[in-house]
Amino acid sequence: MKELITWYQGALDSGGYWLVGILMAIESTVLPVPSELIIPFAAERAHSTGKFSLVGIVIAGTIGSWIGATIMYWVSRWAGRPLALRYGRYVLVPEEKIHAAERWAQRFGSVGVFIARLLPVVRHLIGIPMGIVKMDFRLYSLFTLLGSAVWCSVLAWLGVTVGSDPKVLSGDLHRITLWVAAVLVVLAAMYYFLVHRYMKKS
Repeated sequence: MKELITWYQGALDSGGYWLVGILMAIESTVLPVPSELIIPFAAERAHSTGKFSLVGIVIAGTIGSWIGATIMYWVSRWAGRPLALRYGRYVLVPEEKIHAAERWAQRFGSVGVFIARLLPVVRHLIGIPMGIVKMDFRLYSLFTLLGSAVWCSVLAWLGVTVGSDPKVLSGDLHRITLWVAAVLVVLAAMYYFLVHRYMKKS
């Protein structure tokens, strides 16, 4: 992980907004690329070097998220539910996850797309049930863009805040651990109250 982060920090100088957008597009598919690393590091880099703008980072991340989410939507819409259930496990989306995502989507509707962009796990899967049920693509795109913009903005703020913490900059591991723990607690709480309780089998 340390080597990956080091590579990413260096690649940002040459890749800039394009790199952020591409990685966020990948993150919005079924591939495990964490946005919790992509945006905060880019935002901190923008804040500390002035080579990029924070607004540009958020826009690049938002558009990238929409591209990845759009790919998931159309693949699922064209392939259909039977194909997704049969072959989903080969792309890290087993049948039980598809069923759970469908139940969750049915409960929250179009607003669920917005909520999904703010949450781990569901963020990567929401395009599958929405594509299968053929949700209006314009509505899907709108809520995807809104949710992604909010999520990228929060992560950008976090990156700048953590990166500006003098104890973190001095390498205080205890301080870094506190920041990581705080983020994990918030995400875990959001996931439990907004996802876990509704994705369990009835």
